[in-house]
Amino acid sequence: MNICVLGSGGWGTALGILLFNNKHKVTLWEYEKEYAHTLKEYRENFYYLPKVKIPAKIDITHDIHEAVRGKDIILVSTPTQYIRSVINEISNIDLKGKIVLSVSKGIENHSLMTVSQIFLDVFKNIEEKNIVVLSGPSHAEEVSRKIPTAVVAASYDKDNAHIVQKAFSNSYFRAYRSTDVKGVELGGALKNVIAIAAGISDGAGFGDNTKAAIMTRGIREITRLGMRFGAEENTFIGLSGIGDLIVTCMSKLSRNRFVGEEVGKGRKLKDVLGEMKMVAEGVATTESTHELAKKMGVELPIIEQVYKVLFLGKNAHLATEKLMTRDLKEEV
Repeated sequence: MNICVLGSGGWGTALGILLFNNKHKVTLWEYEKEYAHTLKEYRENFYYLPKVKIPAKIDITHDIHEAVRGKDIILVSTPTQYIRSVINEISNIDLKGKIVLSVSKGIENHSLMTVSQIFLDVFKNIEEKNIVVLSGPSHAEEVSRKIPTAVVAASYDKDNAHIVQKAFSNSYFRAYRSTDVKGVELGGALKNVIAIAAGISDGAGFGDNTKAAIMTRGIREITRLGMRFGAEENTFIGLSGIGDLIVTCMSKLSRNRFVGEEVGKGRKLKDVLGEMKMVAEGVATTESTHELAKKMGVELPIIEQVYKVLFLGKNAHLATEKLMTRDLKEEV
């Protein structure tokens, strides 16, 4: 297949290499013109995926119109908060017979849209069945080293989900399929907020008991909000739910867990983010989810406290005490 990857961060680069190794023709689009030249010359993503060579036959371009021209799959791998501005440039593209694939994990600020909703809002002639979402526990650093990984491809159209499933799957990368687009998207987005909570717990000096509680009650919050959107409950005990939650809360590679840990130690959020080259999607998604919860009247205690710690400067120990001393309830 002829595939373009919009966004040459770590994840976009890793997936581009994976798809090339699966015998597809791949074009990698980079936003910054100078860095596109660097990628083409050195065939290495020094910023986001160092020491991983980009095959010489992967095309690299700064021209987004050139990138998407004649492609079967348009894979969008830019951070959620930038997707709208990126795809606005190609909003009039003819998408008949094409798949638009999201591998980003977030909820847009202000609009409170998931990535598939942004696609429907921006692209002039897209059909819902054209959209596929790929998500699951999958660090770019590990996928680039061919570490065994499993994800899920979700689409309202089973055939398109199957096309993506086949395009990505090989001996070290296995894709399952689903028709629950909302559940897969929300699981991937909201687990980043819970990962920040897990990081705050680490930074504040709490233990394994605390993190286990955050993860377990966190997946309940994700499921509660997801089901209000019409998602299927079983999705959240799958790869894009509990699977992605586990890896993001536990791994040292997790940017969202790292942000939480630094804030939990008492550092200011702006200082932590100012030192990071990569984007921690969970920070912006915390704001969006806070607004969604208020709008829909859904109780999300952990996510609410993460919002207060990140954006209102609440002390992590006081936030934890607030969670621990809430009214006593049944578990489910």
